[in-house]
Amino acid sequence: MQKYFSVLVVLCALVTVMAGIVFVLYSQSTVLNYSSPKDFMGNATVSISQALKKHLDELLEGEALIFKEEGNNNSLKPCSDDSPNLIGPFSLEFSHNRSWNEVRRKISASLRDGGRHKPGDCVSKHKVAIIIPYRNRHEHLKHLLFYLHPMLVRQQLDYGIYVINQDGEGVFNRAKLMNVGFAEALKDYNYECFVFSDVDLVPMDDRNFYRCFESPRHLSVAIDKFNFQLPYNTIFGGVSSFSKQQFLTVNGYSNTYWGWGGEDDDMYKRIIFHGMSINRPDHMTGKYKMIKHDRDDHNADNPERLDKLSHTRETMDKDGINTLNYTVKDIVKDRMYTFINVDIKAP
Repeated sequence: MQKYFSVLVVLCALVTVMAGIVFVLYSQSTVLNYSSPKDFMGNATVSISQALKKHLDELLEGEALIFKEEGNNNSLKPCSDDSPNLIGPFSLEFSHNRSWNEVRRKISASLRDGGRHKPGDCVSKHKVAIIIPYRNRHEHLKHLLFYLHPMLVRQQLDYGIYVINQDGEGVFNRAKLMNVGFAEALKDYNYECFVFSDVDLVPMDDRNFYRCFESPRHLSVAIDKFNFQLPYNTIFGGVSSFSKQQFLTVNGYSNTYWGWGGEDDDMYKRIIFHGMSINRPDHMTGKYKMIKHDRDDHNADNPERLDKLSHTRETMDKDGINTLNYTVKDIVKDRMYTFINVDIKAP
């Protein structure tokens, strides 16, 4: 009789201790969820020890999630130079009229507000801002982001996408908007590389890396509109990349090319006149598809472009980032992009 009494006392003591542990864990952590009495009161399938283990596992999982979200990368290795996630060429389809909800639903799960992303399993070697000069091109932007975000994720970049919108209906100035994108992105993050992209050019191969190289890089070398060939050897339009230092060395783009044409040829000259060269991917990797469209309103041919190009050497060091003048009117952090609406003092 005394033996059974002793066993009963020991069991009661164990139950009291375990109940105390559960109480302390419950009272000290907001991660623990409410459990019904049957979890603790001798349910046939859930014992006290099983319930306690369940709560401890939930607590540890919650702490692991918080640790991951805080971005503690001390234990992560650098990402490889050639991402194992690449798929090479991929097909594009522009005939489908995508809604913004569809685009967000399919590709925004891994993104943070502002169109930001960084790898979760390694530390990216490339901090890249994608700059898109923009006005009234909603359909094109949806198509571009639908394909571009997944490609940049596969390339294991630490990146953000910035849509720089020219406010108002004045004459369009693509180059000045790109300068604004450079300046504003640097206020947001310590980017080391800048990719400038037209909204209507979508890459067709994820081996065409959206990052920086030893010299400025012309990425859109084979566009379907030009039968996947360079229209001329000195072209530097469409999509290009610069390191931060390269862009500052050439003083960015000219701010004075109002209307269509000339600013990319001016940039090519700036690069050459500052002792640099350009590089390009091969014509298979550098394929792009252009979304068909009519010429934008208030973006007629610039009649002064040829005369201005003849004076690039004299003007390049006093017309660019160092003379940039604009006013930010709005900044919106969408899950797909950072939208910056600017007044660039259009004539």
